[in-house]
Amino acid sequence: MSSPQMRAPDEEAPGIELACLDMAGTTVADDGLVEQAFDAALDELGVTQKAQRASMVAHVRDTMGTSKIEVFRTLFGAEDRALAANIAFEAAYDQAVRGGSVRPIPGALDCIGVLRAAGVKVALTTGFSARTRDLLIEVLGWGDLVDLVLSPVDAGRGRPYPDMILTALLALGAESVAAVAVAGDTAADMVSGRRAGASVVAGVLSGADDRARLIAAGATHVIESVAQLPGLLGLR
Repeated sequence: MSSPQMRAPDEEAPGIELACLDMAGTTVADDGLVEQAFDAALDELGVTQKAQRASMVAHVRDTMGTSKIEVFRTLFGAEDRALAANIAFEAAYDQAVRGGSVRPIPGALDCIGVLRAAGVKVALTTGFSARTRDLLIEVLGWGDLVDLVLSPVDAGRGRPYPDMILTALLALGAESVAAVAVAGDTAADMVSGRRAGASVVAGVLSGADDRARLIAAGATHVIESVAQLPGLLGLR
């Protein structure tokens, strides 16, 4: 995909009715827990060869933001191995979450508050399973924070497909895809936002991917963090 025309960060994008915000790396800081949990899953499955592990870790980094079970299916092929790896991954990640290793990205709560006060519906989307997603929501105390939370299982397919964004649009009643803003820290977030037709697809620099990769994947804007999203949308 060619690089998009970038609008100035302070240029108003009117008519936004729905904001779809990624979780880990965008609204939630987890300090690299995904890779740590992945290492634990490789240990559990007996993957010890250094070159193989390095290749697998590179794939995980390259596919940040996508459905975790789909990542494991790609890496292990056999469904039983993929499911075992996913179970081990979730167990390790969930343990770290319960241990207090996650927190809101600075400014994320204020961002969501400003959006909702302005009448913009907010959906959180993630590549995690519904169980892990719900644990994050519980530990963070975010049960009443947003209008909707979605995992790939709720929509059909995860990123880079547009399914979660379109499911949120239908569930929350936005008038059109042009009334949707997407924010995320990975190339997969950008691709899914563009495929969904969102008018604002904002890459944030608080997580996995850098500015160049976010732009190459289709970002209409790149901002330092989700805290800047309300200003980008003309909301102060």
